[in-house]
Amino acid sequence: MTNTKAVLFDLDGTLLDSIRLILDSYHHTLEVHGHPPRSDAHWLAGIGTPLWVQLAEWAHDEPVLQAMIATYRDYNVTNHDRVVRAYPGVVEMVHAIRGRGLRTGLVTSKMRTGALRGLNLLGLTDAMDTIVAVDDVANPKPHPEPVTRAAAVLELEPASVIYVGDSVHDMASGRAAGARTAAVLWGPFDRDHLAPSAPDFFLERPTDLLELLAGP
Repeated sequence: MTNTKAVLFDLDGTLLDSIRLILDSYHHTLEVHGHPPRSDAHWLAGIGTPLWVQLAEWAHDEPVLQAMIATYRDYNVTNHDRVVRAYPGVVEMVHAIRGRGLRTGLVTSKMRTGALRGLNLLGLTDAMDTIVAVDDVANPKPHPEPVTRAAAVLELEPASVIYVGDSVHDMASGRAAGARTAAVLWGPFDRDHLAPSAPDFFLERPTDLLELLAGP
C-alpha cells in the first residue's frame, strides 16, 4: 500500500495480551467497594474506552469514583508484569513495519504511565514515533481526536494512516478521523462482533498486516 505512511496501534488486546488482567481488575474493584459483580461480557463491551467511562455508573459520586479508579489501578499495576504478555508475533511485526521505513505510533485509552509500562514490557518503547494516551486528549475513543492527534504529531494526513485495534471503539475512532482501520482477530473479539464497525481490513494474524502493507 504505497500511500500508507504510518501504522498506529491500540495497546490492550492488540499488542498486549492483557484482557484477563483488565477484567480481573474490574471484578476486584467492585468486590473491594462492595458493589454487585458484573460479568466479563459487561466489561468487555467497554474495552477500548477509558477507565472512568467503564465506571460511569458510579460517576455521580466523585469521591467514590476516584476511590474505585485508585483500587483498579493498584491491582492492575501490582499484577501487570506477572500476568500480561505480547501476543505472538506482534513485536516482530512492529519492527518489520519500521524496517520498511514506515512510522509507527500508539493510540490508547490508557493513561500514559500505564501505556509506557506496557510498551516497556513489550520492548517497544523506542519503536513508537508518537504515543497518544487518554491523558493527552479532551475526547477519548471512540471520538476521532486520539487518531487525529497522532497523525498531526507525525505531520501526516489521516488518510495516509492505518489504525490497528481490537474493538469497535478503535474502529469508530479511526474511521471518524479519516484513517483506514484494521481489526485484529487475535484479541478478545471475533469477526461477527467487529463486523458492524465496518473495518477496512481484518487481520487474523500479525503477518497479515505485513502482507497488506506490501500490496499495491
